[in-house]
Amino acid sequence: MPVDFNIGASKTNRALFHDRALRLAAILKAMGVSEDDAVGALLYNDTLYLEVVEACRYVGAHYVTLNWHGSANEIKSIMQDSAAKILIGHSSLTSFFKDEYALGVPILAAKVPLDAEAEYAVEHCQNEGQIELEALLEKTEPLTTQPLRTRGIMPYTSGSTGKPKGIRRTLDPSRPDSYETYKGLAELLLKLQAGDRFYTSAPLYHSAPNVLSTICVASETTDIYLRSRFDAEQFLSDIEQFKITHCYLVPTMMVRLLKLPEEIRGRYDTSSLRYSISTGSAWPQDVKEAMIGWFGPIFYETYGASEIGFMTLISSEESQRKPGSVGKVLPGGSIKILDDQAQELPIGETGSIYMHLPMFGEFSYSNVQGDLEGLRYGEHVTVGDVGHVDEEDYLFISDRKKDMIISGGANIFPAEIEAAILEMPEVLDCAVFGAPHPEFGESVVVALQLAPGKTVNQKSINSFLEGKIAKFKIPRLIEIHDELPREDSGKIFKQKLRAPHWKSVERAI
Repeated sequence: MPVDFNIGASKTNRALFHDRALRLAAILKAMGVSEDDAVGALLYNDTLYLEVVEACRYVGAHYVTLNWHGSANEIKSIMQDSAAKILIGHSSLTSFFKDEYALGVPILAAKVPLDAEAEYAVEHCQNEGQIELEALLEKTEPLTTQPLRTRGIMPYTSGSTGKPKGIRRTLDPSRPDSYETYKGLAELLLKLQAGDRFYTSAPLYHSAPNVLSTICVASETTDIYLRSRFDAEQFLSDIEQFKITHCYLVPTMMVRLLKLPEEIRGRYDTSSLRYSISTGSAWPQDVKEAMIGWFGPIFYETYGASEIGFMTLISSEESQRKPGSVGKVLPGGSIKILDDQAQELPIGETGSIYMHLPMFGEFSYSNVQGDLEGLRYGEHVTVGDVGHVDEEDYLFISDRKKDMIISGGANIFPAEIEAAILEMPEVLDCAVFGAPHPEFGESVVVALQLAPGKTVNQKSINSFLEGKIAKFKIPRLIEIHDELPREDSGKIFKQKLRAPHWKSVERAI
C-alpha cells in the first residue's frame, strides 16, 4: 500500500513526497548549498518540513530548526550563528523579513498549509524580495544523484550564558550513516511495523517530534499524520478517523486529555492506538497511571536531550513496577553517576548523570569554546541532570543542576530572560526560575529587586519584553523582594527563591 503523509486535511503519498524532496534538493544545490552547510527551516507543522529534512540528506547539509514563536532578532541571530545559506519558511512567518537583505541570505517562501491557516488565523502572502517556493519547485527537475552521508538536525539550545548554541553532529565515516540508525530505531524505539500510522501535533522545530517523524520517514512503511496544534478532542477524533497506531504525547497534552468530560472521552473509538511515546519533561506518576487506566499499557517514556539523543526507554508495565523511573539505557549504552569530584558513585546514590550511547555519535557546539570540558567523563556526557540508578539498572531523575525551565515541553533558559529584564530602568536585579504548573510542568517566575520608588506589574513586564524575547518565555508570575537572597559569593541564591514553590509538590523538576 502507498505510504501517506497527512497534514490536517491535506494529503500526499510517498512518491510525490520524494519527488518534491528531490526537486528541493536540486534547488538547494543550485543556490550554492553544499556538504556541511546549513539550511534554516521556519515552518509550521507541514510535510514540507520532512521534505526539507530529506532534501538536506541528498545535499549533505544540516537543517536548522527555528522556533517560529521566537522574535525576528532571535531567528536572525541563529541564522547568522549557523551560517545557514538559505531560509525556507512559510510566507506568514518569513514576512518578518521584508526582503533577503534582512537576513543576508535568500528566503524561499512557502504556501501556508490549510491546517495552520485555520489554527493560527494566518494566510499565504507574497513577500517582496522573497522567492515563491512552489513556483520554483514546478520548474525544477529532481536531483538524480544518491543521498550523501546524513548530517541531520542542528537544533539550538542555550547554556549558562543564555546565548543560543547550535548542536552539530560530528561526521564519523567509520560509523554507519545516521539514516541507518533511524531505520534501526523504527523498531528498537518506536516498535513500528509495516502499515503503522504515526501522529504528532507537537511542533517539528522541537528535536524529539522532528527526529521521531524522521524515523518514520526512514522506516519507509509508516504513514505520518501531522497537526499544527494539539487539541484534545481533535486528537481523539483523528485516532478514530485515521486509525492511528502510534503517537507522540507529552504530559501537558495528557493533562488536557484527562480534563475532557467523560461523555467526550467515550465518544471516540481509540482502539487502534497501541503505542505512545513521551519525552522532554517530567511525567507525574498520577498522570501516567490515569492515562494507562484509560488507554491501557501503551505508554512509553524516554529520557534524553538534543545533545545526546534518546537514551532510555520504559514501558507502562515497567513504570508501574518502578514508579518515577525513566527506564534503562537503550542497548549498547551505559550510565555513570558521578559526585562533584567526578568519582563514580555506587548503586542507589544520587549524583550527576553521565550517559553514552554510540549510535547517536559525538557532537559539538557552534559558538562555545571549552563548554564541553566539564560535561564529559571519557565518552560519557551530562546535560546537567541529577539522579541515581537502582540495583536493576533503572534510572531515576531527581533534579537538574542547571537552571533550565521546561514548560509545555519547551526548554526555557533563565539567563536570556534575566538579561532582557535587567534592561528595564525600574529593575535593579532579578532572578528567573521555574515553579510547578499542573498542566505545563513548569511556569516561568521572576523575582525582582526594584530601584527605589519604582513599581512594575504584569502589564509593564509584558509590554517591555514584547519583541525582545518569545512570548512563551515571558514570566507569568512576578515576585517583588526588598533584597534578593545571595550566597557568600554574591551570586543570587535561586534555590531559596525556588524552594517555597516546590515545598508541597512530590517532584523536584
